Amino acid sequence: MGFPKRLLADHEKLVLDIRPHWIALAGPVLLTVVIVAGEILAFAYFPDDWPSWTRGAALGGGLLLFLAYAVRGFLAWVTSHFVVTSDRLIHRSGWLAKQSMEIPLERVNDVSFHQTVFERMVGAGDLVIESGGEYGQNFFRDIRRPEHVQKTIYEMSEENQNRMMRPPGEPEDESTLDQIERLAALKEKGTISEEEFETQKRRLLGRL
Repeated sequence: MGFPKRLLADHEKLVLDIRPHWIALAGPVLLTVVIVAGEILAFAYFPDDWPSWTRGAALGGGLLLFLAYAVRGFLAWVTSHFVVTSDRLIHRSGWLAKQSMEIPLERVNDVSFHQTVFERMVGAGDLVIESGGEYGQNFFRDIRRPEHVQKTIYEMSEENQNRMMRPPGEPEDESTLDQIERLAALKEKGTISEEEFETQKRRLLGRL
């Protein structure tokens, strides 16, 4: 099940909707194998003179571990969404008890990712998003194709910033030269700083 489109604003566009990488299921799957193996060994080697209730206790204990950790981990994977839209980043998880956090794209200051050698081989990694104000640093584990996600966030942040600076009614299909001239005008008015102008100019020229 994908991210509910009804949660998007009328003007908002869904760009990316991904679940955690399958590597996040390694723990629950390994635990399930251990529990099953433990139950088989326990029933195979239970002393005959032990009370019958001990077998039931062993079975109940294994089932409790399975529900509390393995099933919980699987449900967390199924219900978790990392979403990039034209306006914001959203992380949503949970089935009955839901958790959700949102970061406006204009608040994103930096996006970085970390991969071990194995994670690079399977296409997984951890994403770190630095944002201003109350959002601070946010850490997301087991992201699919983190380098692609990082690039997508930067592209959407740039488009969002350009859209916010564009005067109402102005068409979106501006040439690169038009956008640079508009940024220069904003710099002259004091709307943006010299540093912001140079940063946006380099981004625009880098797309040529």
